[in-house]
Order: sequence, then structure tokens, then C-alpha cells
Amino acid sequence: MSEPLTIIGNYISPYVRKVLVCLELKGIDYRIDPIAPFVGDEEFSRLSPLRRIPVLRDGDLVLNDSTVICEYLQDRFPRPSLYPVDPLQRAKARWLEEYADSYLGDVIIWRMFFQQGVRRFLFKEGTDDEVVRRAREEELPVALDYLEAQLPADGWLFGDLSIADISIASFFRNAAFVRYQVDADRWPRTAAFVERALALPAFRKLAEYENRTLRTPLPQQRALLAEMGAPLTETTCGNAPPRYGLMRLG
Repeated sequence: MSEPLTIIGNYISPYVRKVLVCLELKGIDYRIDPIAPFVGDEEFSRLSPLRRIPVLRDGDLVLNDSTVICEYLQDRFPRPSLYPVDPLQRAKARWLEEYADSYLGDVIIWRMFFQQGVRRFLFKEGTDDEVVRRAREEELPVALDYLEAQLPADGWLFGDLSIADISIASFFRNAAFVRYQVDADRWPRTAAFVERALALPAFRKLAEYENRTLRTPLPQQRALLAEMGAPLTETTCGNAPPRYGLMRLG
């Protein structure tokens, strides 16, 4: 019997969440080392030269970047498929995944979640209120206008649930962490889509770990997750003092 896959990365990360949802939907056995990239040790730097999460280990194979990891999972475990069969739809799904990873990642994660959470509580730095205001009032509405024109009134973007749906929903989960809710009067399709996606069993299962993690100081999170029965690795790469990484997105 083959060993479970290993994921390195915190439950709170939308990039890690995207990978974990794919694993859950495909029924793939895995273990997780739920570290934040900021506390990764030298072993983490060896495995992730850009000091980003998630990292996947499958035997001797080490992969970085959530998109690369999800494509590998699809190639190795093709059923159920999380990518459209039609080449045109598959290309569009990959674009929407990239749009989420890049633009939503920049606005929701780095201008909102990082400013209001990680920067304050991990690095003990002040929040740049103007950065947060601009993100909430100017930059995120641009994304919502775009998504409102792309998302279906019901169901999923390409019929069956795909990587595009998973990616977009993963970021709005983090928006909720900083008390941002999509205005259903202004963006009704997007609001309904986010609610529909986050109600899926895979997202709900991970939300149990996320909610408790959010309320727990970083040094105590692993012990808490062990008590909750999370599928943890035996060892961790998260033993170093907090420091910034080389690049932001994962």
C-alpha cells in the first residue's frame, strides 16, 4: 500500500485550501504539516525555495505552487475530473483559477487578510488602514464586477464542479475571515455562488479546522489540530521564528 501524500501548509491559506478540497473530492489519502510559511525552518526552505505554501510530497517527488499541484493530482488521479473535458472550457477554467490566485490573492489576502490579521498578530506590525480601505472599496469591487459577468445563476461554471469554482470560492472564504461579505443586492450571482460552494461537504469539513485555527495562537495550532483529529504528519517544518518569505503567492 502506498504512503499517503504529504501537504505542507496552513489550513487558513486559500492556496492550501484549494489543494485540500481537490484531495477531499478525489478521496485521496493525505497527511498535513499545517505550518504558516513565515515559520518554516531550513528544511522548509529546502523543499520550498520561494518559502511558499502549499508544498506536496509524493515519495521522492516535491512540488510547489497550488496550480502545479492540482494539475498533478488531476493527472495522477483522474477521477472524478476537476477540469472540463472541452479544450476551450478547460482553458477558461485555468484562466479563472489564475485570476483568483493572482488578483483575488493580491486583494483579499495581501491587502486585507494579511494587513488585518497576520501583520498585526504574528509580526506585531501596524495595519495600513488606507491599503485595507482601497482594497475593500475600490479593488475588490472590480473583481466582483468581473465575476458577476462570469458566474452562473445556478450550479457551476462549466456544468460539473471544476478547479475554477474551487479556486474562486477558496479566496472568498478568507474574505469572510476579515468580515467581508459579498453584497447580494449588487452582486447576486457571486454571493449565491460563494454560498453554494462553501456549503459543499469538502469546504465544510475543512472549515472546522479553519475556525478553530483562527482563534488559536500559531505555536499552539498543531496541538489543537491533533486533538481535533486532523491528519497530521509525524514531524513538522514549522519550528523557526517568524520571517517574511521571498514571494507572496502560492
